[in-house]
Amino acid sequence: MIVHTAKFTGSYPRADDCPTPDRPEYAFIGRSNVGKSSLINMLTGHTKLAKTSQTPGKTQLINFFLINHGHKRGDLGWYLVDLPGFGYAKVSKSSRRQWEQMIRRYLVLRPSLQCVMMLIDIRVPPQENDLTFMHWLGEMHIPFVMAFTKADKLKPGAVDHALKAYTEKMLESWEEMPRAFITSATKGQGREDILAFIDEVNANFISPV
Repeated sequence: MIVHTAKFTGSYPRADDCPTPDRPEYAFIGRSNVGKSSLINMLTGHTKLAKTSQTPGKTQLINFFLINHGHKRGDLGWYLVDLPGFGYAKVSKSSRRQWEQMIRRYLVLRPSLQCVMMLIDIRVPPQENDLTFMHWLGEMHIPFVMAFTKADKLKPGAVDHALKAYTEKMLESWEEMPRAFITSATKGQGREDILAFIDEVNANFISPV
């Protein structure tokens, strides 16, 4: 897939406020400071599409970006959805609960959601909140893949070791590993593979409205 156009369409405080679910969408989520905005910018080829910040927890709404709309006649394109991160963001417990409720309601209710992109910093050992969230996705039958970020920060051998450690941990409770992508926003690693995956899923999309 070639990303021809990418446009921010709006930020929404509730799942009920989000755009009409008439085209495929892919939700990106991960722990605070996982490199989500950088990965989104790398995938779309727009360096300032998603705002990057040194302050974890900056994303507090459901942000929609419309990709490739109208590039071909009749092509509605697809949505890339930037969800608030979780983890050590410096916000109150009540705000965290509100974010969690907002995120889970969106994930459960959106009929056009095709897949969740679960972002994981490959430098960090398996974290309980990541594992718990993926377990919840599995229980709710919400399709997801894993996108390991910041691979350029490790040597190739260390990347393999980290992926093996994550695989061993997940297979303690999963029958098989979800599909996984190794990415680097700095080097563009994983871009073609993720976009090809999205293109493949889009080909089978049937609008629920």
